[in-house]
Amino acid sequence: AGMGDVLTGIIGTLISQGVDIFTAAQTGVNIHSLTADRIVETKGHRGLIASDLLNELPGILREIE
Repeated sequence: AGMGDVLTGIIGTLISQGVDIFTAAQTGVNIHSLTADRIVETKGHRGLIASDLLNELPGILREIE
């Protein structure tokens, strides 16, 4: 899975929870970006892969709920 797959999964999850498509797309991009930014702060951007986002995503979601 790549970064686009992770983003699609986030957006799809939001839509399945009843969020309208436009809001789900905006929110999904924001969550995806925030997660990547958080990883870059600690690990740097070199070698960042999609599975890094999957590992960090639950913590980010808990923070923003």
